[in-house]
Amino acid sequence: MENEKTCMDVPLSPTEGNGGEPLSALNPGERGVVVGMDGGRGLLCRMTSLGFTPGAEVTVVQNFGHGPLIALVRDARVALGRGEAGKVRVRRINHD
Repeated sequence: MENEKTCMDVPLSPTEGNGGEPLSALNPGERGVVVGMDGGRGLLCRMTSLGFTPGAEVTVVQNFGHGPLIALVRDARVALGRGEAGKVRVRRINHD
């Protein structure tokens, strides 16, 4: 399909001035919006296939500081290793 984005279309790093912070820095219940990735094409393709694309809202379900981080993205629970979670860059959404 012409309008479908592939992982090759997604920028590798966050846009200037919008670097965000690692997903692993968020506590359970906190939300963020994906702004980019710190990694190579392999990681980028894996993360986009799981739904971690720029603009996607992510809610941290579990983050004990060790072991996997569990996040809710696009109505799916995804378990990420610590290294993966540290490379997903998000802009924290403040609670209203």
